[in-house]
Amino acid sequence: MNAPLNPTRLPDEASDVTAEIAPVAPAADEFREAPRKRRPKRDVDGWVLLDKPVGMTSTQAVGAVKWLFQAKKAGHAGTLDPLASGCLPIALGEATKTVPFVMDGRKVYRFTVRWGIETDTDDSEGQPTETSDLRPTREAILDLLPAYRGEIEQVPPDYSALKINGERAYDLARDGVEVNLAARTVVIHSLELVDQPDADHAVFEAECGKGTYVRSLARDFGRALGARGHISALRRTRVGTFPEEELIPLAKLREVSEAMDDAPPSYALRPVEIGLESLPALRVSSSDAARLAHGQPIILRGRDAPVLEGPVAITAGGRLIALGEAEAGEIHPKRIFHSGK
Repeated sequence: MNAPLNPTRLPDEASDVTAEIAPVAPAADEFREAPRKRRPKRDVDGWVLLDKPVGMTSTQAVGAVKWLFQAKKAGHAGTLDPLASGCLPIALGEATKTVPFVMDGRKVYRFTVRWGIETDTDDSEGQPTETSDLRPTREAILDLLPAYRGEIEQVPPDYSALKINGERAYDLARDGVEVNLAARTVVIHSLELVDQPDADHAVFEAECGKGTYVRSLARDFGRALGARGHISALRRTRVGTFPEEELIPLAKLREVSEAMDDAPPSYALRPVEIGLESLPALRVSSSDAARLAHGQPIILRGRDAPVLEGPVAITAGGRLIALGEAEAGEIHPKRIFHSGK
């Protein structure tokens, strides 16, 4: 997800959907890492549904969780900028093989637009570029929203991690180079006005498909309404099938680990297969499982054989064993899972 950028600060590597600024920022020292002792790495497989705090990069969050679990391998499913909070699914071990399927899922964001000021970064970290004394009415906002639902054309922010001739757009913009990004087709599955706490602010909730920039929505709302605007707050509340209610704060993970003499907070580890909940599931016999594990395809036989096409999650004996591709009655293994052995 491409995140809002401070021109003086390098962001995390961007992924597919933009993230912005979270509502309440804790003290900067709260998440500063203390020197760590070396600990032996171990095989850990599963997902941690982290509620990323404000003030921490996604890379730092992954590092903190990886250290707490003493995991050999870790990654995340969609960048959140340091000034954003919320759902940052972190994959450990074999779960990293399922990350693309989580990243392709829909994301839900709750965000606040500050009217009256447009900035060069489209968030409150940037410098003002345009101002307006006009403040939109509730009726004007509601009349506007239908134009931004469904499939729309959207120009990404200049301060984004998209590449132009091999260089990141935010690097060019920061160096004063004019950035001209082409409009892209994105999908807004739902978009609602949630609140208007005062004349200067409006709170929205959007469910977005891959590649959507929330900062661009704020910018375009402001221009269309003649009020100008930028993102002043954002929280990601859902990624794919991972809801806000299941998120675990990093502070809680640390608290539990410290209470157990730095033992991994294993209670927070979710199964690898939750990263594949969007895929059809296929149960196979132990003999077919063995063929798949050796890279050999299997054939779906019999009158009751399922009719499948495309990616499938394959299990045997209650254990996830492979990601496969179904085509014309055959299942071809694409990724083999070794957890649980």
